[in-house]
Amino acid sequence: MGDREIDQQLVERAQQGDKRAFELLVGKYQRKLARLLSRFIRDPAEVEDVTQEAFIKAYRALPTFRGDSAFYTWLYRIGINTAKNYLVSMGRRAPVSADIGDDDEGDGPGAGERLPDMNTPETELMNRQIVDTVNEAVEALPDELRTAITLREMEGLSYEDIASIMNCPIGTVRSRIFRAREAIAVQLRPLLDTGKNKRW
Repeated sequence: MGDREIDQQLVERAQQGDKRAFELLVGKYQRKLARLLSRFIRDPAEVEDVTQEAFIKAYRALPTFRGDSAFYTWLYRIGINTAKNYLVSMGRRAPVSADIGDDDEGDGPGAGERLPDMNTPETELMNRQIVDTVNEAVEALPDELRTAITLREMEGLSYEDIASIMNCPIGTVRSRIFRAREAIAVQLRPLLDTGKNKRW
């Protein structure tokens, strides 16, 4: 039985009033959702609060979950909307951190991958400049492009899952990711010394 089927069974049990089933879902996704939301909200205490609020909203909305999408895509959509609403209420815009190798769980895509370390001050400085440039480029993107590229490149979600989370067609997701990559590439070209027609 796959993850999606297990989640669906837990959801059905929770919908029938089994609180332990929902607790199991919280246990399974709490760190993953918090990690995703930390891409939008910097303060760890605020991330914890917004993550908790997202789970409360998910619990209240559980009777409306029909299983058309995977539980985690539905939960991620609630989480992202909760984070955006929180930032709007605080009069802030969501920052995004694209630090490479920033995955403390070691289970996500790119887990353990880091920029090549040649152990020279020059390469370490160049690597830091590249990471900083990517962070700044991502932060400057419009919300829908930042969300799409964050879910794809930093969370490793499929185009289908992103479309479900963002509530838009897959073609729109592909377009947003392409435009985000192009905008990042423009900022990286001077550092990487690549031609205009090359992305990296």
